[in-house]
Amino acid sequence: MKDRKLNLLEIRPQILTAKVHNNMSDDERFQNQTLRPIIKLQGDLLIHVFRNYISKRKNLFYELQLEQKLKYIENAIQKDMKFRNSLKGMLIGQFTIDEYYTYIQNSSALNKRMMNIVIERLQSNIQLFESTIKISI
Repeated sequence: MKDRKLNLLEIRPQILTAKVHNNMSDDERFQNQTLRPIIKLQGDLLIHVFRNYISKRKNLFYELQLEQKLKYIENAIQKDMKFRNSLKGMLIGQFTIDEYYTYIQNSSALNKRMMNIVIERLQSNIQLFESTIKISI
């Protein structure tokens, strides 16, 4: 039976554009080797979670203009600590033990990187949040 670490690493997508170089910071290396693949892996879940977030807030999101929707996504993740912590948990739960120990060495900066990537991901998929579009499960 494979161990947890091998299973986690095996299911992560490879991101060929996320390069790792000798002269990059540890945080940037962690972002490209760990955070980006995990966020890509969890992409569909993140979209469904945000749709649920919209729904629980009485669908106000759907009445907004595009620029306001983009800001809504950013504000939801930056200012709603309960929601933010929920998102972080979905991503941290995909860390190997070694990655977790790397993460806790500089969690504040890595959290910022993590949430910025999630914001980018949700904003770049904003068309999936239109009220008439149904995402298949």
